[in-house]
Amino acid sequence: MTRTETVPPLAGSVNHKTRRSIRLPAETGAVVALAVLVALLGWLNPSFLEPANLLSVLGQAALPGILAIGMVFVLSAREIDLSAGAVFHLTAAFAALLMLAGMDPWLAGLAGVAAGACLGLINGLLAIVLRLPALLVTLGTWWMIQGLSPLVAGKGQTIVPPGTDSGFFTILSGKAFSMVPATAIVFVLLVPVMHAVLHRTRFGYRVQAVGSNPQAAAYAGIPTSKVRLLTLVLMGAMAGLAGVIHVGAHGAIAPGEGSNFTLLAIAAAIIGGTSLSGGHGSVIGAAIGMLVLQLILSAMSMLGVDAVWSTFAAGALVVLALAVDRLVKLWRSQRARHDHHNPPG
Repeated sequence: MTRTETVPPLAGSVNHKTRRSIRLPAETGAVVALAVLVALLGWLNPSFLEPANLLSVLGQAALPGILAIGMVFVLSAREIDLSAGAVFHLTAAFAALLMLAGMDPWLAGLAGVAAGACLGLINGLLAIVLRLPALLVTLGTWWMIQGLSPLVAGKGQTIVPPGTDSGFFTILSGKAFSMVPATAIVFVLLVPVMHAVLHRTRFGYRVQAVGSNPQAAAYAGIPTSKVRLLTLVLMGAMAGLAGVIHVGAHGAIAPGEGSNFTLLAIAAAIIGGTSLSGGHGSVIGAAIGMLVLQLILSAMSMLGVDAVWSTFAAGALVVLALAVDRLVKLWRSQRARHDHHNPPG
């Protein structure tokens, strides 16, 4: 993006001086990292660049990527939801149990998404009523949901719904053109829609305004509490949607699945250019960030690294993302001070 700043002429001068400064899109870093990783993995193993392998990576990134979409809204509003991965698992188990009870899979799926939204609503109401950051509230609800999941699903049991040959399972577990996973298609379709919601709607404008400066947003007449509430409801709905899609794609939900999705979603959003301090977000960047993370995890598998290290790698990537976010903010702050003390002339 190019911005032109016009500088008032000095006394006696004839020409107006202008200075052009280039501001790169927030997603630039994620795009560069993705390109470098693809090139590196292709060099190490040329077969990795085959379309089937790349589409497989996209399919693996889809479900945590859907959570990352919701997390962009939460982070943009200057909040963090730590319960998203637990909500994913609980709603998947809830939908699967409804199917076991004889409910139509599509209706059970809708119920799962609604359950996720309700859990997000509970998070939002607690944050507003208790006047606490969502970070602290969702830390508690995460533990609560973690404890509730075994009671709902049965301790250590994998839930396998019946009738996996029905349309619900056939569609979500299928592949378009025998190559593109249905989960990837849903993810790819959601990204531009939700990016437009964040940047082209009143709700998205309010989310970023609240995250940028809550007091100024309140003075401008924006209902800040309602915006915070809706972002957490959206996060819960996204986690529920991902959980339902998981059941449809895999035909089961096993204990512990989705446990690292929260960390991946936060890291992907930050890598993609969403500020941890709120005020700006990029759904497209978060999607690219999730692809970066999934490529790293795939590279570990390709290089024969023990799967036990994947959890360590996920945590390390979160720390790296936080460090990058902090460095970017410091650089921008120093640049702003430099521009203030050295006006163009």
